[in-house]
Formats: sequence, C-alpha cells, structure tokens
Amino acid sequence: MKSAVETLNPTRVRLTVEVPFEELKDSLDAAYKKINQQVTVKGFRKGKIPARVIDQRFGRGAVLEEAVNDALPKFYTEAVNEADVNPLGQPEVDITELKDGELLAFTAEVDIRPAIEIPDYSGIEVTVDAVEVTDEDVEKSVEQLRERFASTSPVERAAQDGDVVTIDLEAKVDGEVLPDGVASDVSYTIGSGELLDGIDEAVKGLEADGEATFTSQLKGGSAEGKDAEVTVKVTTVAARELPELDDEFAQLASEFDTLDELKADSRKRLENMKQFDQATQAQERVLDELLKLVEVPMPEKLLEDEINTRKHNLEHHQLGQMGLDLVKYLEIQGKTEEEFLAETKEQAEKGIKTQFILDELVNKEKLDVSREELTEHLFRRAASSGMSPDQFAQAVAQQGQVPMLVGEVARGKALAVVVEAAKVVDTNGEVVDLSDDEDELETAAEAVEAVTGEAEVSEDK
Repeated sequence: MKSAVETLNPTRVRLTVEVPFEELKDSLDAAYKKINQQVTVKGFRKGKIPARVIDQRFGRGAVLEEAVNDALPKFYTEAVNEADVNPLGQPEVDITELKDGELLAFTAEVDIRPAIEIPDYSGIEVTVDAVEVTDEDVEKSVEQLRERFASTSPVERAAQDGDVVTIDLEAKVDGEVLPDGVASDVSYTIGSGELLDGIDEAVKGLEADGEATFTSQLKGGSAEGKDAEVTVKVTTVAARELPELDDEFAQLASEFDTLDELKADSRKRLENMKQFDQATQAQERVLDELLKLVEVPMPEKLLEDEINTRKHNLEHHQLGQMGLDLVKYLEIQGKTEEEFLAETKEQAEKGIKTQFILDELVNKEKLDVSREELTEHLFRRAASSGMSPDQFAQAVAQQGQVPMLVGEVARGKALAVVVEAAKVVDTNGEVVDLSDDEDELETAAEAVEAVTGEAEVSEDK
C-alpha cells in the first residue's frame, strides 16, 4: 500500500491511498464467504457455491463492493498511522479507482487535531471574591434552619402573611371550568409565591369558609398562558410558630448543646462553601485567561457536530424533562433563535478550544491519571447522576466511556497546574493560595466540564 497526505488547512487533510489488488485477497475471500451464507443456488449446498458461480449469478461487482467496504477501514487506519495525524470524527471517503485484479485507489478527507503551541502561562493573574462571612449571613442560615422546625396550629381569624391555609381552587376560561382546573385541599403558605399570581391578595383577610375570585394567567396545564377566572375557598387557616432561638433549639435542630456552638458551626460551613466557590471562580477565570493566550484553528465539521449535539441535548433531554420545547424556552429566555444559535456556537467553540488546549497541556506536562483519581471522579459523577457507583461504573464500561472519564480527570489536572502557576488575589488584595485545597482536582474537573459540556472531542482511527 502507498499513501500520501495533503494538508488542506490547519485542521483538515486529504489522504491519497493506492492498494495493490493482491492486498484485497483476504477481504475478497470474506466477501465470497458472506455471500455464500446469504444466497442459495440450485445444485449447490448452502455455503459451498464456487466463486465463479457467484460471479456469474450475482455479478463480480457485488463481490468487489463487499470486499472494498470490508477493507477500507483497515487501509484508512494504516494511512492515518503512516501520516502520523490525529483524525477527529469520521472521514469522507471517495473511491477514485477500482480496477479488478490491478488496483484500488481512494481519498479520505478528515478533520484533524490542530498543532497547538502553549505559551508561558505563569504570568496569568486573576481576581476573585474574598471569603467573607458576616453576622447577617450566619443569622440568615440559622433562621432558615429555624423555618424547617416551624409548627402550625389552627386559628380562628382572618388569614395573613406567613399563615398556612388549606384551599380549594376552581379555574374557568371563557366561563367554562377547565378539565384540569379543579383542586381540593391544597396547602399553601401565604407569601411563598408558589402558586398563581394574585392568590396572596385574594386569600389574605379571608377566614375559614371564606371565598374570593381573582384573575390570573395560568402557568401550566391545558390552558397555559391564558387568563383564567379563579375561585379560591379557604377551608382552614393555621398560624406558623417558630421555635425560640435558644440552647433548647440548638439541641433539637443539631448535634450541638448551645446556640453559640450551632452558630459557630454555621459560620464554618458558610466559610467552606465560599472557599469552594472561590476556588471554582479562580479556575474558571484562569481558564478564560489561558484561552486568550492560545490561538486554536477550529475544525469546521467538528464545530458543526458540536453545535448540533448541544442543541439536541437541550431540546430532547433538558427541555423535555421540563415539558418545554425550544420555542417556549426561547420565549421564556427572551431570545431569538438567531441569538440562541450564536450563543450555542460561541459555547461550542469555547468547549472545543478548551479540550484542545488542556489535552496539549496533559501531553506537555506528562500528566497521568491514577486509579485513585479516576475512582474518586467516578464516585462524584455517579452521585451527580443519581446512580450508585457500581451502576454508574457498569454503565460507563458498557458504553465504552472510560477513556472519556480519564480525559476529564486529566484535563482537570492540567487546569490545576495552570491555576497553581497563576497569581490569584481576592477583592481585598490578599493572595489566595489554592495549593492546599483537597478538592482542587475535582473542582478543576467540574470547571472544565462546565465549559466543554457533554460532547467529547474524540479521535477516530
């Protein structure tokens, strides 16, 4: 076999391949064997039809087509290896010559991973939010915990803000009660904003057995988006009672004996959360600065596929679960389809560029992924997917996605290397040291995943 490679642009090549006919022998034998199993000829046992009879009955062309289809992947792979290129996606193959008994010639055009030069990134500087937990933050956290331990008791008075009312609802559009417009014994906290617009004003001031009618735009159901006349009847009114903020509450709501200990723990947890957010912010901003430093040619076919993948995932997975279509989603977002496609393209370009740069850094820094790092990443991905680690690991193995997980961890390590070399300061001018962050690798992997999305830039040979 002879092959040559022609660079069409920085991200695409054309391979020209010539194969002597004798190198098709194994594929021709396989083609005759396959056809033998599929056809019957009177006078011959199945599987025992001579090649010359198959040629006469079914045509030599059919045999050659089967043999070429079988042989092309092998010769294409040999040409790729000989040219030492990294193809992305499937090639566009064109058979230019097929002379029976003499020669098979074909071309294969394919996108390739572009050559990237990683410049010195040690001069990157970013500013992140300072980790500051105020007394107000602590009080709000404790108050939220207090809300969880609230109790209710029936009262014989008019409903007011914060009360829990039990209500019956009936919605009419154009004077007709909707099939799905009736609900009974609905529990609702006045002021929570969890039901229809206008309901708070309607029920406030009503006692048990009180009734009111108001107009509201329906947020779902058979008449979604239409104005409905809603009748609400209050059947019970209950006041919410919050426990006293004292040591007894601390013992009820936590493992601590005193309210001061509970508040100290709340402060510590809030600090940890803000430190995690700070680390994530640092990684995202360092990544943005790194992307500005590197020129990356963009493979057009790969970009088109990535845009389509992101659009498909949004329409058929994320929006489908919420009961929305793309038109309704864009209406809610206040975007045109052109704006949506422009944003999707920008996100896809950033995702591909991020993968290319970090993969090159993995090679440059000779970063390996240990079994422990991969296992820890698998556990986190399993938790976020709602599956057990065993179920997730089995699904990953069955779908051949282990290399994808290894790539995610490796890119996280590459980003962590850049973050450690960068200068990170907070809004108070204090230098932020992330080197002792135990979760640095995982937060870096998450930062990368947030940019690259679900699609993976794969190399096919």
